[in-house]
Amino acid sequence: MKKIAAAVAAGVLLLAAGCADDDSGGGSDTGSASGKKFVLMVGVKGDPFYISMECGAQEKAKELGVELQVQGPDKFDATLQNPLLDAVAAAKPAALLVAPNDVKASATPLKRIQDAGSKVVLVDTVVDDTSIGASRIATDNKLGGTKAAEALNELLGSAQGKVLVISTDPGVSSVDARVAGFEEAVKTKYTNFTLASATQYSHNSPQTAASIIQAELQRSPDIVGVFATNLFSAQGTATGVRAAGKSNQVKVVGFDAGPDQIKQLEAGDVQALVAQKPYDIGVQGVEQAANALEGKTVRTSIATESLIVTKDNLNDPEVNKYIYKDKC
Repeated sequence: MKKIAAAVAAGVLLLAAGCADDDSGGGSDTGSASGKKFVLMVGVKGDPFYISMECGAQEKAKELGVELQVQGPDKFDATLQNPLLDAVAAAKPAALLVAPNDVKASATPLKRIQDAGSKVVLVDTVVDDTSIGASRIATDNKLGGTKAAEALNELLGSAQGKVLVISTDPGVSSVDARVAGFEEAVKTKYTNFTLASATQYSHNSPQTAASIIQAELQRSPDIVGVFATNLFSAQGTATGVRAAGKSNQVKVVGFDAGPDQIKQLEAGDVQALVAQKPYDIGVQGVEQAANALEGKTVRTSIATESLIVTKDNLNDPEVNKYIYKDKC
């Protein structure tokens, strides 16, 4: 606990040093966004999705003359992210771009930041409290889940059997919407296969995802497909299917297109990926925050697109440019 308290205190001091030395960084100011302090709080550090988002945000921040700090927890966990948000609240940046870790648990610190005058823009994930966020920018995740079902249907052809969904944790807006879109499509459109069981949760751990699919294949040997709703779930699912010796039987559709997933796609361990456009989300996040500060028109809701990536179309320049980055 002492280490956690020290880390939070250090975060407060770091942010305060970055934001309190210049009155132009305060959230209550109006006029040009140039010279203001923005913070991007990603969902988890080191995830290529969020790195790609950071690249877009940094590029737009540079264009607008905005100073952008990037932070994030070591795990996608509101109990780790919320102390970082409390540090942001103490520093009072002009704007916060944030991917909240939980639809409910993240709301209180975000409300506090917004009420103190910082412009808050939600990127990738949201909270249930609709009063939070000048703008909400995310992939149309329900449509992405529908696309995953479509891709799995094409991969399976006339094969019949069960399909399994492996997600991260309940209460994360983005993946919950993907699950909903996938399940709705399976139940109403792609009826040649059925859901194997209730959604299984990997807690964003590839190792847990691998264990889940191996156990489910033991329990239900007629599983023919898996939809893994994010990067780490897809990584682990592909590993588990291969370890179970079921690569020829089970088709895997993942969500996200990080470097490791592309390797699995090329190796044939994953057959299709639903790629988001996180770079575009980062660009839009900074732009909408700047518009809010400058009194310009703000788009309160922006749904970005996704696309299916397969081994066959991977080298298409219009597809390849959306592969996630591991550094800017």
